[in-house]
Amino acid sequence: STSPVFDFQPLHRSNQVNSMPDQPIYLDHSATTPVDPRVIEAMLPFWTAAYGNPSSVHHFGRGAKQGLETARRTIADLLQCRPAEIVFTGSGSESDNLAIRGAMLAARQSGRGNHLITSLIEHEAVLGTAEQLRDLFGFDVTIVGVDRYGRVDPAEIAAAIRPDTVLISIMAANNEIGTVQPFREIGVLARDRGVLFHSDAVQAVHLIDWNLRELPVDLLSLAPHKYCGPKGIGILYVREGVSLIPPNTGGGQENGLRPGTSNVAFAVGAARALELALANQAATQAHDRRLRDRLIAGLTAAFPLDEMMVTGHPTERLSHHASFSFKGLNGNEMLIQLDAAGIAASSGSACSSGNPEPSPVLQALGLSPEWTFGGLRLTVGRQTTEGEIEAALAAIPEAIRRLRQFTASFS
Repeated sequence: STSPVFDFQPLHRSNQVNSMPDQPIYLDHSATTPVDPRVIEAMLPFWTAAYGNPSSVHHFGRGAKQGLETARRTIADLLQCRPAEIVFTGSGSESDNLAIRGAMLAARQSGRGNHLITSLIEHEAVLGTAEQLRDLFGFDVTIVGVDRYGRVDPAEIAAAIRPDTVLISIMAANNEIGTVQPFREIGVLARDRGVLFHSDAVQAVHLIDWNLRELPVDLLSLAPHKYCGPKGIGILYVREGVSLIPPNTGGGQENGLRPGTSNVAFAVGAARALELALANQAATQAHDRRLRDRLIAGLTAAFPLDEMMVTGHPTERLSHHASFSFKGLNGNEMLIQLDAAGIAASSGSACSSGNPEPSPVLQALGLSPEWTFGGLRLTVGRQTTEGEIEAALAAIPEAIRRLRQFTASFS
């Protein structure tokens, strides 16, 4: 049956409560989401009928161009900005790269400054770009810390601003622990000081009442695959008057900011997905918050405080996002156990096979090493059911217990 709220067919459903779900349960919606069938339906004509290159002047090209610009206008209307301010990229990470590198290079070219401010818990697309700008191009970078909940203090941002500060980049909400940042306050601060403000809002589509004419944001990154759109396309909002130097050259697409043949089908899918996400925004938040709170309450009751903690802010957090840390455990090993138990999740730690590393985000919270390897992120989506949450709450403690027994036998 379809959900009465979302009219969206889930990939898997489970309403049984037992230690092993009858079908796999997907609790990794912060990593990616299933594509809504209505999004696929919107994209199909641009693979089968209007398949021309939108840069071509003939009939097929004009049809593709119309689809591309209609998608751009739809997104602009939903975000309450101008179509010319919407740039299509290849991903949210590419949007971050273009915003930060492009703004800093343009500032250097015009002699406006050389200084960037960001935070310790930004996505690697932001931190990696900032570090490259510092290490290879000689820009000055200030990386501010966070409190024990993962929140940036606007006062620390204010103290870091210098006469040569060009850009502040602070995410709207953290992908690993779900903490929502005071990004509006930071945006006002940046605007008052004449500094550009970029925000990675990839995780925050359901969070924000979008009005980019009023929000104090100059550059904003989105990724449609986080809200039931296609992978392989990103959105970057660039406020009118903001100059960027593109890192790639070779064509005039996207106002010269992103060369290459436009991915029309994915742009159309991105627009349709955003339309559906924002139409159901209030219902989505209520649905997600109910299931998130049940996850947090259930797992908190299942484990003693000296074995597990909830990470991230207790109230200022994404409505679909629950995050934890398990003392003395390894994130990769937890994911293997959970997958065997029928639960798809993510670890908070940046682990690679055979070489586990502590999570930089958990380190930034001030956690000791015994806690920073064992991050676990459980994120719900619009097709997640209460039955699936109850099945997960039955399966997860048992999987963790088995892992602790296995770990103890080798210690």
